[in-house]
Amino acid sequence: MNPQAKLIFTVSLLLGTTITITSNHWIMAWTGLEINTLAILPLISKSHHPRAVEAATKYFLVQATASALILFSSMTNAWHTGQWDIAQLTHPTSCLILTAAIAMKLGLVPFHFWFPEVLQGTSLTTGLILSTAMKFPPITLLFLTSHSLNPSMLTTMAILSAALGGWMGLNQTQIRKILAFSSISHLGWMAIIICYNPKLTLLNFYLYTLMTTAVFLTLNTMKAVKLTTLMTTWSKSPSLNTALLLALLSLAGLPPLTGFMPKWLILQELTKQDMTPMAILISLLSLLSLFFYLRLVYCTAITLPPHTTNHMKQWHISKPTNVWIAIATTLSVTLLPLSPTLLALT
Repeated sequence: MNPQAKLIFTVSLLLGTTITITSNHWIMAWTGLEINTLAILPLISKSHHPRAVEAATKYFLVQATASALILFSSMTNAWHTGQWDIAQLTHPTSCLILTAAIAMKLGLVPFHFWFPEVLQGTSLTTGLILSTAMKFPPITLLFLTSHSLNPSMLTTMAILSAALGGWMGLNQTQIRKILAFSSISHLGWMAIIICYNPKLTLLNFYLYTLMTTAVFLTLNTMKAVKLTTLMTTWSKSPSLNTALLLALLSLAGLPPLTGFMPKWLILQELTKQDMTPMAILISLLSLLSLFFYLRLVYCTAITLPPHTTNHMKQWHISKPTNVWIAIATTLSVTLLPLSPTLLALT
């Protein structure tokens, strides 16, 4: 892709995200979401492969539908209450439609079907943007309207997301699909707490972004997109594989790594809200996700490839290791002792 074109699309992404997260008016928020959608489409389809074009088409259709629902929700609310302010969303029907629209934009169950397919059709770099930056504006809208949303509906969607995200990731051999189901599972953890403690949702999202960035950047450096290629990467760079192993375990939420912090705080908050059964259920469902993270870890660091492979091995990494990988991995591993500080900052 032309560097100037890439620069324009990247700036548009930043602009769209900034407009949405800083707006008080529904029309401005919708405008920012539309700019985001239009800016990411060329980045998804830049390889001109049929899978990439298919992914871009699916993404466009889903996001356009979700944006139309957001507009419809805000117009219904304005019709009944005379308010266009995002924080003043009070009409029950509008709240219901908005929840469905945001779930569609994020990829929450039952609107999750598009996300693994789109991620599979893109490069790892674009997949990283789709999994992190593109989810920030919808999460912000959810945060701003959290006091008006239906807790029972969000809890049901959260439990289903944690269940299906873990269950459907078990059989996958494509790493991008595994990471897509991992994202759906993490969104379940964010959605279950949004009505009770919205700041915890934001903290969870920030830490999820950090850990996912570490994983995607490492995989991009290794050029690993399938489990079979991941098995042969230990000989290329043992240190990079060790970093990936730690980032994956952190993403799984194992103590004493960073990923344990949001799960611990969310379970604590759910218990305070007398939702102990939900806390037990979602923590049990996270074991499904743990299984496929451990499967990735096993393929990364424990299996050694056989000596007679049918494909050419790469015995060195073609480009130098990125400093951002080192920063993201270090933060993914070491932030748990700083939990009180991070809680105070959010």
